[in-house]
Amino acid sequence: MPRIPSRLIPFLIVLAGALFYFPFLGRVHLFDWDEINFAESAREMIVTGNYTRVQINFQPFWEKPPLFFWLQVLAMKVFGIGEFAARFPNAVVGVVTLLVLYSIGKKISNERFGLLWALAYFGSLTPHLYFKSGIIDPTFNLFIFLSVWFMARAVAVYGSAKATRLAVFSGLFVGLAVLTKGPVGGLLLGLTFLVYWGLQRFRPILSFGNGLAFFGCALVVASVWFGLELVKNGFWFFEEFIRYQIRLFSTPDAGHQQPFYYHFVVVLLGCFPMSLLAIRGFFAGVADPETDGRSETGRDFRRWMVILFWVVMVLFSIVKTKIVHYSSMAWFPVSYLAATVLYQYIAGKLPWNRWLTVGIALIGGVLGLLMAALPLVGMHAADLIPHIKDRFAAANLTAPVEWAGWEWIIGTAYGLAILLLLVLRQRRPVGSMITLFLATPLLLWFILPAVVPKIERYTQGAVIDFYEAKQGQDIYIEPIGYKSYAHLFYFRKEPPTNPNSYREDWLINGPVDKPTYFVTRNINIDQYRYNPNLEIIGEEAGFVFLRRKPAFK
Repeated sequence: MPRIPSRLIPFLIVLAGALFYFPFLGRVHLFDWDEINFAESAREMIVTGNYTRVQINFQPFWEKPPLFFWLQVLAMKVFGIGEFAARFPNAVVGVVTLLVLYSIGKKISNERFGLLWALAYFGSLTPHLYFKSGIIDPTFNLFIFLSVWFMARAVAVYGSAKATRLAVFSGLFVGLAVLTKGPVGGLLLGLTFLVYWGLQRFRPILSFGNGLAFFGCALVVASVWFGLELVKNGFWFFEEFIRYQIRLFSTPDAGHQQPFYYHFVVVLLGCFPMSLLAIRGFFAGVADPETDGRSETGRDFRRWMVILFWVVMVLFSIVKTKIVHYSSMAWFPVSYLAATVLYQYIAGKLPWNRWLTVGIALIGGVLGLLMAALPLVGMHAADLIPHIKDRFAAANLTAPVEWAGWEWIIGTAYGLAILLLLVLRQRRPVGSMITLFLATPLLLWFILPAVVPKIERYTQGAVIDFYEAKQGQDIYIEPIGYKSYAHLFYFRKEPPTNPNSYREDWLINGPVDKPTYFVTRNINIDQYRYNPNLEIIGEEAGFVFLRRKPAFK
C-alpha cells in the first residue's frame, strides 16, 4: 500500500466519511416503517417536551429505549425536523466507526491492518449504506463492538490492575447499548463471553472485582433511563418493556417470517465484497495479522470475533422475526476476517483463490446488473405492468416519475469496473483490492441521489405527498387496512385531544368531531368501498384516498 504519513490518516478517514456519509441525507423521504418510526418518536419528544418517555402516536412505545432518539432530537434542534436530521446521527457514527476500526486495528497489529479494516467496512454495501439511514442499528452495533473489544482486552490482561479499568469501559458501552436498543445489548456480549469462557474450559479469566466493576458501570449507565422510568412510573412500564422484548424474540411480526438461513444470505450478499473475503478468513491457513508483540488482545482477538459472528447469526436465525439489520452486528467480525485475508494477500502470504474471482464477479456483476435494470424498469414501466400479478405493485409503477435516461450507466459502469479489476488483479494486486473497496461507495454515491428518490416515488411518494398537503389542518388522518407510520411524521400530527381518535371504528362510523381522511391500498379498498360513511376522493400509484365528512352535533 502507498505510504501515508501517520498523522494524516485520521484526517483522511474523517474526510472520506464526510464526503460519502453526509451528502444526500435529506435527498429522499424517510422510509416506512423503521426510519419514519424512529424519527417520529424523536419528533414527539420535541412536540410534547417529554424526553424520558419514548412514544409513537403519542402513546408509550415499548420497543426501544431513548438514546438514539435523543441523538435525533439534538440533530433536529440544530437542523430542523426532517430527513437530514433524522439520518445525521448515523453519519457521525459512521465516521467514528471508521476511526475506531483503524485505531483498534493499528493497536492489535499495525497501521496497514487498521487501514485495511476500515476500508473493508467502508467499502461494503449494507455497512456503508446503513450509515446514511435513520435506523438504530449502526449506533447500537458500535457500542456492542466496543464493549466486546474492551472485554477482550480485560480478559487478556487478567490479574493486572489494568483489567478493572478495561472492564469498566466494557460495562460503559454495554450500558449505552442497552440504552439504545434494550436488553439484547447485554445478551450479545454475555453470550459471546460465555462461549469464549467455555472454550477456555471455564478457567478464571476475570476476577470478582473485574466483574463487579463491569456490572456496576453497566447498571449505572442503563439506569440513566431505566431507573428513572422505574422511579417515575413504577414496575408496570418496565414489565411492559420486557414483555414486548420477549414477544419480539418469540413471535414473528407480520411480513417478517423468513427461513432459518435468511441472515446468512443477507450477510453474504449485503456485505459484498468483504463477505467473500471473510469466508476465506474462517479457514485454516489464514493467520492473524502480526501483533509485533504490542497487544495481548491481538493474539486472541480473532477468536472473539469468530465467536461474536456465530452468536449473532445463530441467535437471530432462531428469533422468529427476521429483518435485514437484525444480524448487522455480524458485520464487525466479518470486516475483521476480511481485513485479515486482505492483509495476508497484499503481503504475499496468502494465494488468491479462483472461487474468490468467481464469487466477486458473480455477485458484483449481478449487483451492477440490478442497479442498471432498476432505471430501465422505471423507463419502461408501462410495458411491464400487464405482466405483474400483484395489483398494488403494478399500480405503484403508474406513478409519474421522470427519468433522465442515463441512470442505467451507473450500474453498468460498476459491473464493468468489477470485472476489469479482477482482470488486472495479478498485475496490480494492491491497487485492484483498494479500488474494489472504493467501487461500492462510489456506486452508492451516484445511485442515492439519481435513482433512489425515483424508486421512492413509486413506493410511497403519492401517500407522503397527500400527508404533507394536509399539514397544519385541523383534521384526522389515518391509514386503514395496513400498517404505516408515515402519516404521523409527514402530516406532523399533534397530540390528540379526543381519545376516541385512536379507534378506527369510531373514525369510520362514529360521531367524529372534525373532517376525517383515510388512506388505504388498492388491494384493501374493497372492505371500505361500500361503507356509506366514506367516499373515495382520489387514487394514485396504488394508494386510495378517502374522506368522511364530520357529523357535527
